[in-house]
Amino acid sequence: MSRLWDKGLPLDQRVLNYTAGEDHLLDARLITYDVRASIAHAEMLSIIGLLTEDHCQKITNGLKQLLVDYNKGKWKINLEDEDIHTALEVNLTQLIGEVGGRIHLGRSRNDQVLVALRLYMLDAIDEISLSTDKLCDSLDSLKQRQGKISLPGMTHMQHAMPSSVGLWCEAFIEAFEDGKTGLRNAKIRSNKNPLGSAAGYGTPGLPLDRSITTEKLGFAETQLPVTAVQLSRGKGEAHLLFELTMVMQDLGRLASDLLLYYTQEFSYISLAPEVTTGSSIMPQKRNPDVLELIRASTATVHACLNECLMIVAKLPSGFQRDLQKIKAPLFRAIDISTESIEIMAYLISSLEFLPENIKLDKNLFAAEEAYKLVLDEGISFREAYRRIGKNYNK
Repeated sequence: MSRLWDKGLPLDQRVLNYTAGEDHLLDARLITYDVRASIAHAEMLSIIGLLTEDHCQKITNGLKQLLVDYNKGKWKINLEDEDIHTALEVNLTQLIGEVGGRIHLGRSRNDQVLVALRLYMLDAIDEISLSTDKLCDSLDSLKQRQGKISLPGMTHMQHAMPSSVGLWCEAFIEAFEDGKTGLRNAKIRSNKNPLGSAAGYGTPGLPLDRSITTEKLGFAETQLPVTAVQLSRGKGEAHLLFELTMVMQDLGRLASDLLLYYTQEFSYISLAPEVTTGSSIMPQKRNPDVLELIRASTATVHACLNECLMIVAKLPSGFQRDLQKIKAPLFRAIDISTESIEIMAYLISSLEFLPENIKLDKNLFAAEEAYKLVLDEGISFREAYRRIGKNYNK
């Protein structure tokens, strides 16, 4: 088969296997976005007179048909295709003839890859934000149901001051709302149209109008100058991965709290049977595997961030094939984060605190006693601290 870069020279199969890697498997999630970007590009070429209206219509109809056929399983991305971008053009040319080859005018696989990735990331951010909303709703629902139940506040893994289920829920709600703000900031960074920058140096001699594809694809702005596009690769991905890492760290801390509360020593909470698993040897056991795996997944997402940063570190400007390796950790982190947030929201929706097992020792009110002395006697807090402290150091 012919590749986009094929010049008729032989290619060792081992080289193809190594350079294509797993892109032909990973790219399934990008087909919708590559079709959208390709249609926008064709329409732009038609508007500026580099593609006839008839050819543009044939290309557009062909791309839409290929997307339908792909979703029906009528064709797939093969290793020989290398990626979705080659596969689409090859299949388009087979479907509509020589006209399909006109779609590549004014673009490179470099900007083609990046525009599909950015469109995908923008949608992924929206999806993760919606999942985070559901998690906040589950926590708020728990607060409404059981928020008034007293709960010991912990410092240094010891009971410290009085708290409540409501305060505990509110802390995590605020944390995840903060995470959504971070995701919105990541979206701003990726909301720039790279299409038309080609291999990173534009399309000399072609009067492309990049503002047209920017509008058609719904980007906030056109990325300029063209040389900045390839230099920005990895930044948008790393920004999103950083924000996912922050969300997952909060999710991991929530899981850690619940794992502690679920132990027999605490027995603060009960988990619904459908969110726990059994033991292969101990008939009595119900295990909180979901929470343990969420806690472990924080490390995976953090590793994805590190992998992305280390791939890009110290690369020279312009396109380097190293950048292909960012795709796998990006997709992995997005999938793990989405799944973890959604399963936690489901688990929280049926979680119950057990107030009969929650005891608050009187020493948790020591700070409150010190504050009362300050208000009643007008003494300094340090003096009140010393007086109350003597009562607990006997």
